[in-house]
Amino acid sequence: MPTVFDTRVVTGSGGGPDKTILNSPRFLEPLGYTMLCGYLHPPGDPGYADIEAKAAKYNAPLLSIPDRGPTDVSVVKALLKVCRQHDVRIWHGHDYKTNALGLALRPFHKMKLVTTVHGWVHHTTRTPLYYKVDKFCLKRYERVYCVSPDLIDACRDAGVKESKLLLLENGIDTTEYTRRRTTAEAKAALHLPADQLHIGAVGRLEPEKAFDLLIRAVGELNAAGVGCRLTIVGEGHDRPRLEAVIAELGWFEAMDVFALSSRREGLPNVLLEAMALGVPCVATAIAGIPRLIADGESGRLIPPDDLPALVAALREVLTDETTRERYRAAGRTTIESRYSFAARMGVLKREYDALLCGRSQHT
Repeated sequence: MPTVFDTRVVTGSGGGPDKTILNSPRFLEPLGYTMLCGYLHPPGDPGYADIEAKAAKYNAPLLSIPDRGPTDVSVVKALLKVCRQHDVRIWHGHDYKTNALGLALRPFHKMKLVTTVHGWVHHTTRTPLYYKVDKFCLKRYERVYCVSPDLIDACRDAGVKESKLLLLENGIDTTEYTRRRTTAEAKAALHLPADQLHIGAVGRLEPEKAFDLLIRAVGELNAAGVGCRLTIVGEGHDRPRLEAVIAELGWFEAMDVFALSSRREGLPNVLLEAMALGVPCVATAIAGIPRLIADGESGRLIPPDDLPALVAALREVLTDETTRERYRAAGRTTIESRYSFAARMGVLKREYDALLCGRSQHT
């Protein structure tokens, strides 16, 4: 079987893209492809143990590539060794550095280059440099997959040819993410008050997630007499334990509403997970989210940074059980019909087939 080498740079416990990457090998193998997951990480980073745990959960072939920074040439040697040893046919990058490394290695090992653009949402002083590197690389890749339409536009603006671009949205394993208990049962397991409405949110504790806005919104709701509780699960070294609690006790299932208040996103996995588990959602209308949620049909959409709109949408969903039940059912149906992981991997398999057969157009 042809070998695909997915590569990603990670510090700490990773994030949303890792759910997609590490879950992919078990879906691709029955479709005729061997997939390796190569992770570049700082030596001794304790968070890498979390990546190893996720890989073990999904039985994903994980290769550790210690990375000491831009001057560490051992990274190039290690990656080239993997490519030659496993006869890698397709290099699949997932960030600016692995995109650059793919270009650097191709002269020494013949392979097709593809990448997934997950979004440039973590802004630092180096972000402009990363953009420039990625802009240079993306134009030279054979396929550029984007998880949301706005990223398609950004890549097109960066000079990527239309024929190379494809919208490839995130997906959910609907057998893994399926409701197994009622909201009341899940609240009891988590020792939450049965008669108190519960809002949940998940994400990195960064300004782009706008948790400050969500906290203020919940404060206004309680002040107005809509009694509710807010729980936020954030990224960090404690993430694996928290995820284990979520899986074991059904934390998502204990929510009356899932709220996503982000200012920047691609297509967040946590939103897909919440909808797959039948949790009514209120989310900002950014990036790929309006393709996922039909406002007033499968959830509520609001403008980013709009506190009154967030308060009003949460009030509407929290105070109307009929609306919540409608959003629960419609959300699950949306995931099953349009965002299943198996369907996503089928698209990717056809893309790989076309590449290896020398076809230039998307299939």
